[in-house]
Amino acid sequence: MEFRHLVSFLAIAEEVHFGRAARRLNLTQPSLSQHLARLEREVGVQLVARTSREVRLTPAGQAFRGEAKRILELKRRTLEITRDTAAGRAGKINIGFNLPAGHRILPPTLARLHSSHPGLQPRLWERRTGPQIKSLLSGELDVGFIFGLPPTSSLHSMEVLRVRILAVVGEHHEWAERDQVPFCELERQGCLLFHRAQCPALYDTISRSADRARIKLRVVAEVDDPGASALLVTTRPVVGFASRERALGIAGSRAVPLVDPVPTLPVHVVWRPPRTRLVETLLESLENAAGDWESAETPEEKVDWARERGRSNISMVAPAPVRPAANAVTVAGNRLS
Repeated sequence: MEFRHLVSFLAIAEEVHFGRAARRLNLTQPSLSQHLARLEREVGVQLVARTSREVRLTPAGQAFRGEAKRILELKRRTLEITRDTAAGRAGKINIGFNLPAGHRILPPTLARLHSSHPGLQPRLWERRTGPQIKSLLSGELDVGFIFGLPPTSSLHSMEVLRVRILAVVGEHHEWAERDQVPFCELERQGCLLFHRAQCPALYDTISRSADRARIKLRVVAEVDDPGASALLVTTRPVVGFASRERALGIAGSRAVPLVDPVPTLPVHVVWRPPRTRLVETLLESLENAAGDWESAETPEEKVDWARERGRSNISMVAPAPVRPAANAVTVAGNRLS
């Protein structure tokens, strides 16, 4: 069944006159009659009754008219969606993000995206860096917002934000009322970490900060689940590490700034090359929205966008891992002293 035959049939149905229908479509009457004959032959029934005095639809033609309209509308909509998707104006884009990006970057970015491309539907997943990397490489995600550079040249990235890492303690911890704590004092505390594969950049930032402070961290647990980590921090005399956004979401905890050094790490937007039009569209909205979140940044968190647009990726090199304390014990698969 050809679309042009449906167009010809609908013109006849609306004009109820072969001459007018042919003129409307810039066809000759014999060509129009041929279209109708081929359509009726394919459908297997008569659709139009024609005499010397009148043209009218048969009952089958009346039923077919509504379906033909729906078919042509579906064709129009299909072409529109396909073209808009190819141009980055419509479709679905799968976005992974960490908590700082979810709180500070994505709200203004998605607002800009919706304003400029209302047909584009973002699908969102909050995940740590390691799971995001796997999903980006598998194609499950189109774009991710992760801590640090991607660990493979198969992904491209751009820095969009720098995040300060805070110490997180329970409200009854000895540090709970302190305004800030020198990093070196962590040497006398039990520390709560996670396995490096979950978030290499955060893990390495903490490790390098310990090296700069000339201390060794006493890691009493490696817990990958954020909910379990929050529970342990608020119920045990341990120190956890988190971004401001993560720390403020833990009930019964206190976020304490660390100094000398101040641990910070970048948030990168990451994608698979080559960039699709959908990814280009998101990155354009991201850049246009940059001013909406930059005003809330501290000096340590400022990013030079012009510099970042021209930067290439650099592979991360992992430092020596921080080892859990020898007196740690295992609880539900995690180590806890």
